[in-house]
Amino acid sequence: MPSPNEILAELKKVRYPGFTRDVVSFGVIKDIEVAYSGVTVSLTAISAKQEVIDKIVADVKATVAAMPGVPSVNVTVEAPPQAAARAPSATAQRRAIPGVKHIVAVASGKGGVGKSTVAVNLALAMRALGWRVGLMDADVYGPSVAMMVGVDKAVSLTPERRMIPLERFGIRYISMALFINDETAVIWRGPMVTKLETEFLFNVEWGELDCLVLDLPPGTGDAQLTITQRVELAGGVIVTTPQEIALLDVKRGVAMFDEVHVPVLGVVENMSYYLCRKCNHRHDIFSHGGGSRLAESLHVPFLGEIPLLRELREGGDKAQPIVAANPSHPVSEAFKSIATRVIEQLDQPKH
Repeated sequence: MPSPNEILAELKKVRYPGFTRDVVSFGVIKDIEVAYSGVTVSLTAISAKQEVIDKIVADVKATVAAMPGVPSVNVTVEAPPQAAARAPSATAQRRAIPGVKHIVAVASGKGGVGKSTVAVNLALAMRALGWRVGLMDADVYGPSVAMMVGVDKAVSLTPERRMIPLERFGIRYISMALFINDETAVIWRGPMVTKLETEFLFNVEWGELDCLVLDLPPGTGDAQLTITQRVELAGGVIVTTPQEIALLDVKRGVAMFDEVHVPVLGVVENMSYYLCRKCNHRHDIFSHGGGSRLAESLHVPFLGEIPLLRELREGGDKAQPIVAANPSHPVSEAFKSIATRVIEQLDQPKH
């Protein structure tokens, strides 16, 4: 018969539904009892969704039952979903950032969908509409915001040793890339990453902002979860491309925000189509319309589509993002339309 510690170690292989994080680190496992008759695992129901709880129970039971020497497995749940939903949650510990009115997280279920490009141009579009905007690059391992916006000086500190964000195109921004050179690989474990993200959130002199846009790392792991649990988010924007494999990851992104009780402001379909310069014909290289159909099926707003465009890529490479460099370009107008839809939701009175 395995010991409780051995069982706990094995349960670290069980993923929480919709996340890359395991049920042990989520705090789901309350107690493990080992007796001659079998093993009893007690769970804490931190989700209000019955299907999530049922999935965890089934996975825990199967994992423990597969261990050598276990004659039977009993899994108990501490509270029903309704009681768990009414219980105090992690949202009670979320902090606001003084002076920042709204915080919006831009996320994607996978990499390579142009999330940072959307985050940068969304922030600039909100600035063009008259909002005071900040931009935080929360991707420690692959920071790209500084390259897209541009770096003209080093980050300085206030007398209280708070970081002063850089400012360009009218937005304030901070990124890990401002503290390392282009050839440096960031090889950090989770606790160091989450500590840096906390510093960027609460030890930066953001000043008075209408909105702080967070460019989250791709995926639904520890870094993303830490941010959604530590700061008061007004909502999340999910970026996808039309391919089916990317759309599957949108569901994980929506599930992540839903699980931590953060509203999804909408879905943006990036690289939606290619418009040929010579024939002016539209080509749906990666299929088309999947983002809007998926948003509709998930009952979240569809914010708009952004085409695959050379100027958009070149603007990011040259630190001249298209919304700032060419405000009248049709793609810039598309970003302003998306920003308008986001602002309309943020301005709605809270009930």
